[in-house]
Amino acid sequence: MGGESVIVVGDRKELTYLLSQAAELEHGLMCEYLFAAFSLKSAAGPGLRADQLAAVERWRGVIFGIAGEEMLHWAMVQNLLAAVGSAPYVSRPHMPHQARGYPPGVQVRLLPFGEAALEHFVYLERPEGVQGADAEGLGPAGLPLRPMGPGEIIPRGQDFATVGHLYRSIERGLADLAGRLGEDRLFIGPAFQQADETVFGWPDLRPITGLAGAGRAIERIVEQGEGARGDWADAHYGRFLAVLDEYRAMREEDPAFEPAHPVVAAAARAVEGIEPDVYISDPATGACSDLFNAVYELLLQMIARYFAFGHETPGQRRVLAHTAVDLMFGAIKPLGLLLARLPVGPDHPAVTAGASFQLPYRASFLLPHRRSAWLRFAERLDELADFTAGLRLSVGADKVAAAASALRRAAANLTAHIETA
Repeated sequence: MGGESVIVVGDRKELTYLLSQAAELEHGLMCEYLFAAFSLKSAAGPGLRADQLAAVERWRGVIFGIAGEEMLHWAMVQNLLAAVGSAPYVSRPHMPHQARGYPPGVQVRLLPFGEAALEHFVYLERPEGVQGADAEGLGPAGLPLRPMGPGEIIPRGQDFATVGHLYRSIERGLADLAGRLGEDRLFIGPAFQQADETVFGWPDLRPITGLAGAGRAIERIVEQGEGARGDWADAHYGRFLAVLDEYRAMREEDPAFEPAHPVVAAAARAVEGIEPDVYISDPATGACSDLFNAVYELLLQMIARYFAFGHETPGQRRVLAHTAVDLMFGAIKPLGLLLARLPVGPDHPAVTAGASFQLPYRASFLLPHRRSAWLRFAERLDELADFTAGLRLSVGADKVAAAASALRRAAANLTAHIETA
C-alpha cells in the first residue's frame, strides 16, 4: 500500500461519494463483462471450428461468473451505503465514457471478446503492485486527481491506481470516521433495509451494522477482484489472465480463429449528448436494442426500489428481488445474446449490434408511493411484453419468445401483490 496515493475521507459526505463511485465502477464493470460474454459465438462456423467451441463456452462461463460476482460486489456496496445512512446508488455515467470524476487511468468501454477486451479487464482487475498498461487506445486521459484538502467541503473524486486501492481507502476512511464519531453514530442505517443471502443466494451478502461487517465486505470484494496478497489465481485478475493466455495460444495455433461476433457498442440514438460508437440503421435491430435498454432501465428501477426505504414489507421486497433476477436471466441474457447476431445496418455491413446498456437519463431511479410504483412497474412490463411480441427479426425467434415470456411472468407476479385501492 505504500505506493498508493492518499485518498482523504474527512467526513460522511466524502465517504458516501466514494461509495457511490465504487457502485458506479462495479456497475460499469458488470456491463463490460456481460457485453464481452454476449459477443461470443454459440455455434461453429467461419472463424470457429467445432473442436474450438468448448473453449469458447468455457470462457463465456468464466466471464458470466465474474459478472455475477461483480453483481454481488455491487449489492455489498449498496449495503455499505445503507449502513452509513445513504440512499442506494444504481446510476452510472453513459458509455462510452471517461467520467470526469474518475482518475485518468480508469476507462469504461464496451468491447467485444478478444485480446483488447481481455487486456483491458486484466488491467482493471490488477492487484496492487502489478504493473501493466491498458489495452491500446485506452491509455490515461488527463492528469491524476489530487487528494481532498482540509478546507474543502464539497465531495469529489480523488486519484486511485486500482479498484482495490479505492476500496482500501474507503476501509481506512470508515475506520477513521468510526474513531471520531463512534460506530453507533457512523452506522446509522437499518439492517432490515439491506440485502442478505436469503434473497439473492450469496452466502457473503450480509447486513452491515458496524466496522467489522464493513471490513469483511470490503475484504471479500478486494479478494474476489485482485486476490489476496500474492495469491490471485482464483480472483478475477487471475481468471481473466488465464483466459487471455489460452486465447493467445489458440490464435497462434489457428490465425483464423475468431470466437466473437463483430459487435460494436451500437445504439439507435444519442443520449444526453453522448453519441454511440455506431448508429443502428436497421429498424428491427434498433427496436431490439431499444427493448434491451428499456428492460435494463426497468430492472434498475426495481433494484433501487429494493434497496430504498419504500415501505415494502419483507415479503414484497423478496418479490422485487426475485422478479429482478428472473428478468436478468429471462430477458436481459437472451436479448443480449441475440443483439450480438443482429446487423447494425447497410451503413456498417461488417458489424453487428451489441447490448449497449444505454440509459435514457441519469436521474434518480426512485419512484413514488409504493402502490403507485408497483402499478407502474407492472404496466411497463406489459408494455414491453407487447412490444416484444411485435418484433419481427430474421433470427432469434426463440430468444424473443423467452424474453416475452419473462416479461409477462414478471408483470403477473407483481400484479398479484398489488392491493386494491
